[in-house]
Amino acid sequence: EVQLVESGGGLVQPGGSLRLSCAASGFTFSSYAMTWVRQAPGKGLEWVSTIDSGGSSTTYADSVKGRFTISRDNAKNTLYLQMNSLKPEDTGVYYCSYYRSPFDNIRGQGTQVTVSS
Repeated sequence: EVQLVESGGGLVQPGGSLRLSCAASGFTFSSYAMTWVRQAPGKGLEWVSTIDSGGSSTTYADSVKGRFTISRDNAKNTLYLQMNSLKPEDTGVYYCSYYRSPFDNIRGQGTQVTVSS
């Protein structure tokens, strides 16, 4: 059974940092590009960042570029998102995901990030 389990969310003040983790199981993690997406309250899903299967290529949404860093440890089957200089507009539920096939996107249950003073 495929599982993606996010953790590391919480309440943080503006300017603070959080590190999200996504533990993957049930598939060959090292064979797939992985993505973080988020959903702000009352809004749709927003793509945040993607990393290729080997971890050598990364892309970011303009809204997080320079503040967030995506990484992965294929030996531990774990995806990470280091989030620095957090802003209130970064508030939302963060999900890790991957495409098992071109039209089959698998997503975890999410972890809540709240940026507020």
